[in-house]
Amino acid sequence: MQRPPTHTPMNNLPPLPARVAKRIRAKAPDCPMIRLEVTNLSDFVAAFSSVLSPNEPFWFRGHAEYNWELKPSALRYTDPAKCEQALALVHEFKRFAEFKLDKPPGTTEEFKWWQLAQHYGLPTRLLDWTQSAAVALYFACQHEDKDGIVVVLNPADLNMTAARQRRVFDANADANLIAPYLNLGGAQRRNGKRTIAIHPTWNSERIIIQQGAFTLHGSRAFELDFAQAPSLCYLPILSKNKPTLTIELERIGISEMTIFPEPEHVCSYLKRHHKLT
Repeated sequence: MQRPPTHTPMNNLPPLPARVAKRIRAKAPDCPMIRLEVTNLSDFVAAFSSVLSPNEPFWFRGHAEYNWELKPSALRYTDPAKCEQALALVHEFKRFAEFKLDKPPGTTEEFKWWQLAQHYGLPTRLLDWTQSAAVALYFACQHEDKDGIVVVLNPADLNMTAARQRRVFDANADANLIAPYLNLGGAQRRNGKRTIAIHPTWNSERIIIQQGAFTLHGSRAFELDFAQAPSLCYLPILSKNKPTLTIELERIGISEMTIFPEPEHVCSYLKRHHKLT
């Protein structure tokens, strides 16, 4: 597939140097780049304000390294048998985890089990997104020695392409539409199901704080790209600018301590904040 053109909005922000843009574009997701250099939080807001419509829904995803794929963890194996094995772990999770949970999903609430498994780190065919650009930027600013990106998606446009419905699907109201995806195997199919966007049930403190959302990946193409999602694009976050951006995010209340509710993240934040790591 031919890579779509670089998108350079008209504003006063500095353009990304040509050699840097070429390097990132070679291994970044297959969609347009917003070719601007973000040096601070003000630049970040301005870059997206210049290209995103205020009347449309947009989701964001932060990649600490620009060459990461837009592909769920269970579908990243090159061997379909490995993908199949990873997907089957959800059933094992249901069997072992129920007695450990205060309020486990019902036996027929399959998508809630998938969402819960994703939350605890099990590989699934779900890919995490956030409705908060600032939360996505936090994740993009990890691995300070690597260039990252923030990816942007219009979920309604994605579902229009996939299912001819220009809206974000609901985990409960659209259960019948979602259910066939949960039975898909680990092989790609030329005429298989396309990736869809879903509003999950906000049933954990973490997903509420992070304003979480999901794409549920089908079997036609595991990796999300411009062909499936015409709205898809990304903004580079250079390693040299990550320290400044991280400090500015903390000033507006976005840090490991605030977006992860678990006590171990409070401890991790405090050690790093006081330079004890």
